[in-house]
Amino acid sequence: MYMAYGWPQVIAVSNGVRSSDAGGIVDDRIIYLKIINRLLLLVTPTHLQLWSCSQHKVRIGKYVRDGDSVQREGENLQAIWSPDTKTIAVLTSSAFFHIYKVQFSGKRLLIGGKQPSGLFLANISLVITEKAPFSEKNWTTSNFVCDNKSILIGLSNGHLQLVTWNAEFSSYFEVCSHACSPNSLDATFHSLANIPSDRNRNACTPSSVPNSTGKSAIMQLEVSLLLRLLVVLNSHGQVTVCSISKKGLKQTDSIKAEWRLNTDDVMCTSIASEQQILAVGCSRGVVELYDLADSTSCLRTVSLYDWGYSMEDTGPVTCINWTPDNYAFAVGWKFRGLAVWSVSGCRLMCTIRQTGVSSAQSPMVKTNQEVRSEPLMGGTALLHWDEYGYKLYAVEESSSDKILAFSFGKYCLNRGLSGTTYIRQILYGEDRVLIVQSDDNDELKILHLNLPVSYISQNWPVLHVVASKDGTYLAVAGLHGLILYDLRHKRWRFFGDVTQEQKIECKGLLWMGKIIILCNFIDSSNTYELLFFPRYHLDQSSLLFRKPLLGKPIIMDVFQDYILITYRPFDVHIFHVKVSGELSPTSAPYLQLSTVRELSIMTAKSHPASMRFIPDLTIGGKLKDSLSSSNILGHQPSRCLILRTNGELSLLDLDDGHEQVLTNSVELFWVTCGHSEEKENLIEEVSWLDYGHRGMQVWYPSPGADPFKQEDFFQLDPELEFDREVYPLGLLPNAGIIVGVSQRMSFTAGTEFPCYEPCPQAQTILHCLLRHLLQRDKSEEALRLAYLSAEKHHFSHCLEWLLFTVFDAEISRQSSNKIHLSASTKSSSCSLLEKTCDLIKNFPEYLDVVVSVARKTDGRHWADLFTAAGRSTELFEECFQRRWYRTAACYILVIAKLEGPAVSQYCALRLLQATLDESLYELAGELVQFLLRSGREYESSASEADKSPRFLGYFLFGSSSRRQSNDWKSTSFKEPSAHVASVRNILEHHASFLMSGKELSKLVAFVKGTQFDLVDFLQRERLRCAHLDNFASGLELVGQKLQMGTLQSRLDAEFLLAHMCSVKFKEWIVILATLLRRMEVLFDLFRHDPRLWKAYSITLQSHPAFDEYLDLLDLLEEKLASVRDVDENQL
Repeated sequence: MYMAYGWPQVIAVSNGVRSSDAGGIVDDRIIYLKIINRLLLLVTPTHLQLWSCSQHKVRIGKYVRDGDSVQREGENLQAIWSPDTKTIAVLTSSAFFHIYKVQFSGKRLLIGGKQPSGLFLANISLVITEKAPFSEKNWTTSNFVCDNKSILIGLSNGHLQLVTWNAEFSSYFEVCSHACSPNSLDATFHSLANIPSDRNRNACTPSSVPNSTGKSAIMQLEVSLLLRLLVVLNSHGQVTVCSISKKGLKQTDSIKAEWRLNTDDVMCTSIASEQQILAVGCSRGVVELYDLADSTSCLRTVSLYDWGYSMEDTGPVTCINWTPDNYAFAVGWKFRGLAVWSVSGCRLMCTIRQTGVSSAQSPMVKTNQEVRSEPLMGGTALLHWDEYGYKLYAVEESSSDKILAFSFGKYCLNRGLSGTTYIRQILYGEDRVLIVQSDDNDELKILHLNLPVSYISQNWPVLHVVASKDGTYLAVAGLHGLILYDLRHKRWRFFGDVTQEQKIECKGLLWMGKIIILCNFIDSSNTYELLFFPRYHLDQSSLLFRKPLLGKPIIMDVFQDYILITYRPFDVHIFHVKVSGELSPTSAPYLQLSTVRELSIMTAKSHPASMRFIPDLTIGGKLKDSLSSSNILGHQPSRCLILRTNGELSLLDLDDGHEQVLTNSVELFWVTCGHSEEKENLIEEVSWLDYGHRGMQVWYPSPGADPFKQEDFFQLDPELEFDREVYPLGLLPNAGIIVGVSQRMSFTAGTEFPCYEPCPQAQTILHCLLRHLLQRDKSEEALRLAYLSAEKHHFSHCLEWLLFTVFDAEISRQSSNKIHLSASTKSSSCSLLEKTCDLIKNFPEYLDVVVSVARKTDGRHWADLFTAAGRSTELFEECFQRRWYRTAACYILVIAKLEGPAVSQYCALRLLQATLDESLYELAGELVQFLLRSGREYESSASEADKSPRFLGYFLFGSSSRRQSNDWKSTSFKEPSAHVASVRNILEHHASFLMSGKELSKLVAFVKGTQFDLVDFLQRERLRCAHLDNFASGLELVGQKLQMGTLQSRLDAEFLLAHMCSVKFKEWIVILATLLRRMEVLFDLFRHDPRLWKAYSITLQSHPAFDEYLDLLDLLEEKLASVRDVDENQL
């Protein structure tokens, strides 16, 4: 797995040269990009450049064609680099074939004045110029493919041309078809281009290659020497897969067409030799993956359609390039951007800025600065990974002066010779380790741990990173040597002797307790050995044991005291390690290694990519109590899991060599049982989990004929799987969660491109484990597991999903068996639902969980849910008594559905009164809307509905006949009815309570939350609760209640002032306008009422508490005086 991090690096290259004869600038776009042995070759129409793509990106060689050469022989058109990096072949636009030789000088380059970097200057020289024997005037060629001896070129007439590295041309040839027609066994000869297009496209079914008379140009060639396959793409967008001789391309008569893909819109292809997958880029902007091991059957299709981008946005696919290990591939589009996908279809990285997921329309491209900073906005012309997969080099379609290098971190995929752990989730880049860890708020984040410069500068790049089982130490190996990092004390540990460090070429790492096991390659003898070092001291003097190996190992694993070593083709050796003495610097520990098992298995299957021990968890059909018990510690593992390169997962019995196939299309897996030292291991009940294009799958031990039971998360938990842009890294057993990572982009001013940030995410699987235990009638174990997780922040979410998945399965079973539903099936289903509810009842989250699940499901099925969970009115009453009013409100709709509208109205009225008492006005407003709506529906649907609400209102709140007679005049309720009167009585009672106590801020919140008609209320309550005894006491009281120093209080006062003005409530207008210093309002009042002005002025001047308003009084006096003068002059 690959995840981008940091800012893209820009490598500037030379621009075009001016031709003296042509009199213009040659467009020096990059036509070829290739990386071999830490060297990068780029070819443009006029020159060749050789760069170092190791730790330092330095140009070490260059060849520039002069203007006369370009004018006479044409621009560089196609190029190929020999596998040994010594020869470059270039074809020009005038059909000249140039052969260049690359020679390295003995002079080392010094980078920054430090020690020699290992880089040498290179000399590129033209040694052969040969006219190509192409007879056609308007000829074109495909790209080149090659092996060590020959170069193969596709021509516009549908033929192939073979050329040696000495520019010796053989005659062009056609290809023999190995496919036979149904009616004849006679093979036919034809051109590869003579393949008719199949408009009835069926991408998943390959067909034989038929005879044809039409011809089309060959546009691209792709070769895999490992698979001995040649892929040919013609100008009609059709792909033919051919077989080649084991002797290579020079055996032209052995090149035979085997299959043709039923496609007609292919733009480019790329082969993953290790995975035996053919990636096909289409003009529709999608990439289709085909299984070369299964007659090119279609595996899956990946595209950006689900992220809101169509072919109109990205254009057709222009290039595809696989990572060196073939577990991911990069895709470039003609119009815009590139993306990186895992082989299982997870989008790992994308340069196109995401504006919305699954949007109905494609995101529009804007011309602002943020979008201009998006890399590869002009499309992608070329892509290439470096040999380690740490850098992805990309060339933009519209750019000719730079190459973008994206940095990637790799995840330890639990394959090959290095182990893994479940305590630490780790990515590693070329010079750093990226560690997933929790912050103080239990949020996951990525920590960048840079390796010491003294080590990485001499041993670049990082090749292996393994965390110890307890997660406290990291072992990191570069090109040579080994270093350890103590995560607790944040200290590095090195080899004290650099000479010893340089003699170690690490090929694999394992932790066995406090011992680090290193697979070392001895270059002088071409042999391999195991070295056992204690973690407290890295030195040959502390070496515990040295074990020579029989050959090159392909897989290593460790479990407790046992080590597994696998050689090709499939030889398995198991060793037992015994340590005598204490592992400490003050003692002299002694290690013994003994062989306990050797197996040599003959199979025709693909090679294993990973093998992991499986501890024996079942004895006599029962789970062992504890992995720390003596009978397990002394018991040798008898089984192991095998993941093959083609994605097949199987279980190997180490006693008899029998292999049981479990599933396929698996990308990685985690063995969980017995691999955690945590006391609170929440996933000990799980045997292992795997991940592939189907998502996550969990496996449980199950006694019986089938020793293991598989559950597919996709089927049982539709919301469990990660998004298709989140890749799972591993497990946290003590938390019961899966940790994944996705890509995020951050844009910073002053930078040309965005920064790519791996973003960790967590997904719980606790609800799956609890459901599994309940299905096996292990309620006590499920309860203990739930108690262990009760303090986790995701616990409530887990309980909700547990109940939802069980209830959803119950609904599905009822729907599928609604005609012939057997009693036993129904009883079993209900039993699981009841057991789930019984489990959740032990936790205070129960009331919230039940109603949350009800809101997520169809109301037609609520009766089944609450039959198991408890009566809805009883659950409501429990919430009410606990004062969990918001949860209680959620039960109102359930009660209306199950118990009827009368009961729901009664509960809602009680809850409305309680929420008003607690000043929960937003919730009260929702209840008012429900009561009014449900009351109208109830009265219109039942003739006797008038009695119940009126009676309930009278019973709860007493007689209100006097008020109801006045309420009919209300503007908020034009036609008062029983349910309206009940609601209004409660609201008016609360409004009167607030106004009497002059709780004005609460009154404003109450009016806004419940939409209460304050104007009507004030008109009727002018002489009662809204009455003020006198201005002075009123101003002082209202000022104390509103606290005008805060913005919210001033807004509340403005709100009240507007309503008081609408009803012309002068007493309140004067007080509120004074508090707000609204001189214009006061002026309008006092201008026409001199008596009011006189009383106002005397009151403010006579009370010392109102001295703060004297300046306002002076301004009003001045303004009123000026108005009086004007009036007198007019008279």
